[in-house]
Amino acid sequence: MKFRTTLILFAVFLFLLVVVFLLDYMTKDKSDEEEKLVGLSSDDVQKITFKKEDGIITFLKDEEGEWLITVPIEAKADKYEVNRLAEDFSELRLERVVEEEPEDLSKYNIPQQEITLWYKDKSEPLKILIGMENPLDSTFFAKREDESRIVLIPGHLKSLMEKKVFDFRQKDVFRFVRDEVRNIKLRAKQKSWEVTKKEDEWHFEKPIKALAEKSKIDDILDSLSNLKAKEFISEEKSEEELKEYKLDEPEYEIILGMPLANQEVSFILQKNEDKIYATTSLSSKIISAEDTILSNLEKETDELREKEVADFYSWEAHRVYLKKERLELGVLKDEEDKWRFETPEKEAADGEKITKFIRKMESLEAEEFIDPPLNLKDFGLDNPQAEIKIWTKEDDDPEKTKEIAILVGSEDKEAKKVVVKNAKLDYLFQVNSEFLEEFPKDPKDWQPAEKSEEKKENKGNKKQEEKE
Repeated sequence: MKFRTTLILFAVFLFLLVVVFLLDYMTKDKSDEEEKLVGLSSDDVQKITFKKEDGIITFLKDEEGEWLITVPIEAKADKYEVNRLAEDFSELRLERVVEEEPEDLSKYNIPQQEITLWYKDKSEPLKILIGMENPLDSTFFAKREDESRIVLIPGHLKSLMEKKVFDFRQKDVFRFVRDEVRNIKLRAKQKSWEVTKKEDEWHFEKPIKALAEKSKIDDILDSLSNLKAKEFISEEKSEEELKEYKLDEPEYEIILGMPLANQEVSFILQKNEDKIYATTSLSSKIISAEDTILSNLEKETDELREKEVADFYSWEAHRVYLKKERLELGVLKDEEDKWRFETPEKEAADGEKITKFIRKMESLEAEEFIDPPLNLKDFGLDNPQAEIKIWTKEDDDPEKTKEIAILVGSEDKEAKKVVVKNAKLDYLFQVNSEFLEEFPKDPKDWQPAEKSEEKKENKGNKKQEEKE
């Protein structure tokens, strides 16, 4: 009897819980509807007019979905800032209703500002009239033009409503597609250099023939493409203005070659006192910009060179060949990704030791470069003390393999330095010789520990048998 009563009470409790949940959901949904002054999709906004005390700003969305400023100037708009304006006022929440049927709007200083939104497939625009700030809680008095009630809208809109034309402009006006650039020429003060992109690598053509560090060259391109205006100095530059800001004979000139677009663009930069002035051969504008860009442009050639002896990822290695004095070893990964010796028996190799060796080769970096003209015999590379070959497979294309060949020359044991050569490069690297300690002295050094112990044990047993 007690169990039945308990069961009935539990069923009643569940029923009441569901009812409370539904009522709460319906009330909340209705409350949300009532809290919104506007509930439309910002994606459908095609045009915005922002009327302020100091003038009118008009934004228009083009066919590609990009925002343009059409009044008071014609310029590209900052997509993020204009989208924020569209979103905040398309889904405008109200804090509370102040007056349902106001007799005098002037006591709320309405309208002090106006936001007008034109929506796709709507014949009439939506206009929000905004008044003064409420001194009690920093909200704003406002009303829809098509409604009579006065409401309060959130105070966080203040920063948005205080923005000027400049704040809504696209600041990176010299933007370009980084990956389309295949050649860069730089002239800066007392230095100049030129790099060309071959496949996915940047190569110096001048003042030396050498491999450049890809990330640093890409950083230069990114800093140029994202060069942001702190101020627009001129919308239509003239010869007089170029002379005034010393852009006719600038300190810095960077020429970007984009053959796929059949285009070449020159970036011209000049530092005058504490300001950086910039323009390009394809732009009519002169801007002032942050001087942080100069830190990249003022780097010496050696700072931009690739310091790694070989650029590869250790985990992509699938085969290794090593020749040192009388020792010659070859190992490769099997189908189960385990290392084995390249012998008819395909004996198991010590994967941990081989991986450690490959990582040492991966991390080899130049402490100094030795550039041509040079004689390989002077550095012990006519008959190198060691030769290492590593083959890699790329994760995104396992069929594509790359061979890295490194030759080890003479060693300065006192300075702990050794000269090495990447077979595909004409210059040499002087590196720390510590990595030589990882070279095996015997094939058994790369055998699994248990295998080496087994061989030692067998050898000991054999000697014992011979004695007996």
